[in-house]
Amino acid sequence: MRMRLPAWTATLTWKSACFIVVMCCALAAVLGALVHVEVTRQTVAAARDKALEKLHDASLAYEAGEALPPETGLDPAGLPPQLRALAVGGHRGTVLADHQGHPTMWAAAPADGRALATAVDYGQSARTISGLDTAIIGSSALAIGGTLLFGAFAVTRVTRRLHQTATVARRITQGDLDARVDDPRTKNPSRAQDEVSTVAGALDTMAGSLQAKLEGEQRFTADVAHELRTPLTGLQAASELLPEGRPTELVRERVRTMRQLTEDLLEISRLDSRSEAVETDLHQLGRLARRVVRASGTATEVVVLRDAHVETDRRRLERVLGNLVANAHQHGRGPVVLTVDGPVVTVRDHGDGFPDYLLAHGPQRFRSGGKGHGLGLTIAVGQAEAIGARLDFRRAAGGGGLAVLTLP
Repeated sequence: MRMRLPAWTATLTWKSACFIVVMCCALAAVLGALVHVEVTRQTVAAARDKALEKLHDASLAYEAGEALPPETGLDPAGLPPQLRALAVGGHRGTVLADHQGHPTMWAAAPADGRALATAVDYGQSARTISGLDTAIIGSSALAIGGTLLFGAFAVTRVTRRLHQTATVARRITQGDLDARVDDPRTKNPSRAQDEVSTVAGALDTMAGSLQAKLEGEQRFTADVAHELRTPLTGLQAASELLPEGRPTELVRERVRTMRQLTEDLLEISRLDSRSEAVETDLHQLGRLARRVVRASGTATEVVVLRDAHVETDRRRLERVLGNLVANAHQHGRGPVVLTVDGPVVTVRDHGDGFPDYLLAHGPQRFRSGGKGHGLGLTIAVGQAEAIGARLDFRRAAGGGGLAVLTLP
């Protein structure tokens, strides 16, 4: 089973922090290694020169038959074997080795088939290098910590602005067209703009254009619907004066259809503009469902599995249920069953089910699988959102369409 990393490891702050730490550690390691190698080389070279200088004085004293300087002798105890062999072989050399638990720089030269050697204490130099290494590690840790804090502060400022931009984008998606980022960098042309302010400015511009376009469409829809109301009212009154007959029935049916379409357009316009307030009260869901079915005049079976009292806007809820019932009879086949199970109401028909585009993307205006204008379900979804409910469309087991309304 593949292990999944925690969600916070995918954040830009975490990735930036990891990048900063890795780069600082790599840089500190490289610089520390270079400093350590160079200081060690210089320290060893200085100790070697000191040992060779001391060995030179000892060689002069040995050749003159004088007493050898301190810490100098022929084949002294502790002389590394490899250096002894080098000196016996007629060569001069140095080697750094431990002597009695202390680092010592040895220098040896040939002397009548033996090794004339001298030793220089290397402990102080070793302690100096060890202290330098400790200082390098400590300063690197401080530098990494300081860089990490500064980097986290800088990255957090950027990610905070990105989160603000994303929040505004989500608000716009949810219908709040007045939402804006209002980054101060986009309002002052003299200030240099970074990539985040450029994105924020583009989002604000897009939101403004989208708001203007949608408000224009809403005004156009509302104006057209209002303008159609008056002539349709007169046309309906005139149709009532026509003599009875099939042509008159056709005219009256078309007028009623036009009036219903006009009212639907006005309701959609009000839903888009969010201009109506929701008036909530406590209602018994089973009783309200039966009232909706009686008002629809359809042969719809009402089944109450578990009744509930809900605090909602009765008019809007009745409109949602009425449109679902009407759609089930208009586009599906009987029997149509409305079921109340607590705060969940389902409307099922036994027709061909909802079309694929509706299941994938929800109802679309003026797109209908058969007769009608495709506005009934659009209004149902809008009114459900207005009262805080969720409306889902599914395929029922065994065939048919199933609309599920979940009330808060």
